[in-house]
Amino acid sequence: MEDPPPAIEGLDGCQTGSSTYFSTCCNSEPLLSPRAQIPPPLPTFLFLSFPLISTPLLLLLPLPPLLYLSATQSLVLSLCDMDFPRLLVSLLISNVFFSVLFFPFAEPIPSADEDRSIINPSCCLGPKPSSAVRKNWTCRSVTPASPPITDSGCAVWSEACSEAVLGLASGPETVELVRNIRRKIHANPELAFEEFETSKLIRDELDRMEISYKYPLATTGIRAWIGTGGPPFVAIRADMDALPIQEAVEWEHKSKVAGKMHACGHDAHVAMLIGAAKILKTREHFLKGTVVLLFQPAEEAGNGAKRMIGDGALENVEAIFAVHVSHMHPTGIIGSRPGALLAGCGFFRAVISGQRGRAGNPHHSVDPILAASAAVISLQGIVSREANPMDSQVVSVTSFNGGDNLDMIPDTVVLGGTFRAFSNTSFYSLLQRIKEVIVEQASVFRCSAMVDFFEKESTIYPPTVNDEKMYEHVRKVAIDLVGPTNFRVVPPMMGAEDFSFYSQVVPAAFFYVGIRNETLGSIHTGHSPYFIIDEDVLPLGAAAHATIAERYLNEHG
Repeated sequence: MEDPPPAIEGLDGCQTGSSTYFSTCCNSEPLLSPRAQIPPPLPTFLFLSFPLISTPLLLLLPLPPLLYLSATQSLVLSLCDMDFPRLLVSLLISNVFFSVLFFPFAEPIPSADEDRSIINPSCCLGPKPSSAVRKNWTCRSVTPASPPITDSGCAVWSEACSEAVLGLASGPETVELVRNIRRKIHANPELAFEEFETSKLIRDELDRMEISYKYPLATTGIRAWIGTGGPPFVAIRADMDALPIQEAVEWEHKSKVAGKMHACGHDAHVAMLIGAAKILKTREHFLKGTVVLLFQPAEEAGNGAKRMIGDGALENVEAIFAVHVSHMHPTGIIGSRPGALLAGCGFFRAVISGQRGRAGNPHHSVDPILAASAAVISLQGIVSREANPMDSQVVSVTSFNGGDNLDMIPDTVVLGGTFRAFSNTSFYSLLQRIKEVIVEQASVFRCSAMVDFFEKESTIYPPTVNDEKMYEHVRKVAIDLVGPTNFRVVPPMMGAEDFSFYSQVVPAAFFYVGIRNETLGSIHTGHSPYFIIDEDVLPLGAAAHATIAERYLNEHG
C-alpha cells in the first residue's frame, strides 16, 4: 500500500493528511465504511506482475479441494514436463483464480485528482477519550498545495503587504466613509482658523474609531496617534481650510456658504487621512511604532503649519509626509520628485512717498509715480541680470496705485507683488534685493520708500524640498500600489505650500495624486470656482497615506 503523505499538525493536536479527512474524527466516533474495517488492501499489480510468486501462495489459502487439486496438478505437471507453453497456460489459469479471490481486497493506486480520506490515527488508536474531551477538539483541513496560513504581520515588507492595505482601502466601508466625509466638508467650507465644524467632524470620527488625539493645536488643529505609543514616530498631514471663492459648480453637495468653497481639494485631503486612520487602526497590531495624524488649519493663509509646529505637532516625529490632489495628472497617477518640489513664496508691499503737486507744475512736486515706475523696471533686472538662468526665480509686480485724480501728482504710490524661488538662499536673496532696489530707486528721484514683506503676518512660505530618502520611500510605495507606469517624476512648480515649514524641521516628502478626468469635468486648476475632483481617487489617497506610514515604521522600527 502506498504511504500517505506526511501528516500536518492541525489545531489542538489533531492530525490531518495531505487532503480532506473525516471532519468528525475528533468530534465523534470515526465513521468507517465496511471496506475500511478490513486489513490493509493488497495492490492488484502485485499479482498481475508476479505470477511465479502468486501461484504457490494458493496452497496457503483455505480453498475448496477441487481448486487445490487443479492448481497443484498444473504446477506439478508444468514443472516436471518443463513444457514452457503448458507452464505458462497453467500459471495464467492459476493467477486468474487467485486474482478473482483477492480482487475485492485490492485497492487501485489513487490518481492525483482523487480525494482520499485519511483517518486521524489519534481518533483510532489508544484509549478512547471521553465525550467531554472530544467536544473541545477542533480540526481544520489543510490542502497540500497550500501550507497552513500564518499571520506574518509583514515582518519584511513586500508587495503583498501593500496589496493588503489597498484591499482595505477599496472595501465598501472605507469607500463610503471617505466619500461621505469629503462631501460633508465640501458642503460646509470654513476659512483659515475657522474650521471648528470641520474639526468637530474629524474628532467625532476619531472617537468612533477609538483613536487618541490632542485638541486644539493652532486653534482648530488636531494631533492624533495610532500604534505602540513609542518610537519611531512618523507623521502624515492633511490641511482643512477652504478659500474665499463662490462655487460655480452645480451639484448635490455644492457649498452651502456664500463666498466660501473648497477649491483646492483640502476636503479630499481630510477624507483621505480619515480613511488612512481607519486602515491603520485595523492594522494597528502590525505597527512597529507610532503614526501621528495631523489635521492642520490655515494652509491657504496664516501659515497654519508654523503654528502647529509651535504647539507641538512634531514632538518626537522623525519624518513627515503629505499628499495634494492635482488636476495636471490623470486619476490614479502618483507623482513626486527629490529635492525642490515647490517654490518658496513671499509677498511685498512698498509705499513710495514724494510731494503732492499739480500735474501742470511738476517742478513744484516730488513725483512718486516716476520713482515707482523706475523701481518696477529695475525689479525685472534682478532675475534677468542677477540670477543664474538655471536657478528659476520670479519677481512680479501685481499692484500699482497712485490715486485717481487725473490733475494731481500724488504724494504716495503703493505697489506690490510676489517673489518665488526654489532654494532658501535664492529666496532670501530676492527678498533683500527687492528691498534695496525699491528704496534706492526711490532715493534717485528724491523720494523715500518703505517695504513690507508681511513677516509678522507669516505670509512668507519657504521652498518645499523633498528629502532624498523620504522621496525614495514614497516612490517605492507608489510603485507597489499603482505600478511603475503610474508613478511619475514631476517637474518643480512655482506654487507654494506651508508644508515647507515641516520640511525645515524633519525629513519630509510631499507628493501628488492625480484627479484629472475629462469625462467628469475634473480639469480645472485649484482656486477656480469650477474646481471639482474625481472622487475615485479618495481610496487610493487613503491607501497611500496608510502604506507610507506603516511601511516606514516597518523599515525603521
